[in-house]
Amino acid sequence: MDTFIFALEIIGTIAFTISGAMTAMQKKMDVFGVAILGLTTAVGGGVIRDLILGIHPPATFQNPVYAAVSFFTTFMLLLPGAQQLLHSSGALYDKILFLMDTLGLGIFTVVGVRSAYTLSQNYSLFLLLFVGVITGVGGGILRDIMAQNTPYIFVKHIYACASIVGALIYCLALPYTGTPIAMIPGAAAVFFIRCLSAHFRWSLPHPTYPSAPIHKEGDNVK
Repeated sequence: MDTFIFALEIIGTIAFTISGAMTAMQKKMDVFGVAILGLTTAVGGGVIRDLILGIHPPATFQNPVYAAVSFFTTFMLLLPGAQQLLHSSGALYDKILFLMDTLGLGIFTVVGVRSAYTLSQNYSLFLLLFVGVITGVGGGILRDIMAQNTPYIFVKHIYACASIVGALIYCLALPYTGTPIAMIPGAAAVFFIRCLSAHFRWSLPHPTYPSAPIHKEGDNVK
């Protein structure tokens, strides 16, 4: 089981690194910026999770394999061949970015739930869901803040809600199945909900915001 969990974490690390690095490229950051944004996206949610669960130092700093995988992924992404493929089509670029972000979200959601379930003696359903979601979305929030974007989870399709559903499915399945079996439908649910929401353009309702008044030159603004 440890090998299975480790494999999932590596896949999630690669997926989120690609998501963060590609966002950095869109912002025309230098090589250092691309590497750091990729790393932050990959491990940011896990660091927040470990701080909530009282793991000091966070697992990322105890085992450098995740950072090494992230930096290696960024290096491969910066090779001329990869760059040519990514920029051959704007639609392809957007699809890769979406799929990597969605894959990372699904994997790290269930990994986060498992961490809380394993390490906490007095866990509740709320704790499991909260830790799972923050593990899934935390790296993306840090990525968007560092890239000076409005965090993706607040404006785009169904994001955090998909993570909540996946975490809940994992929690409900866990008493009846083993950990690996329960993780698969949880992660898959996140992935498919995100894909369906993007295809059908599902979004949560937006409040109607009043337009800001336009002040003409010479008006007295109090």
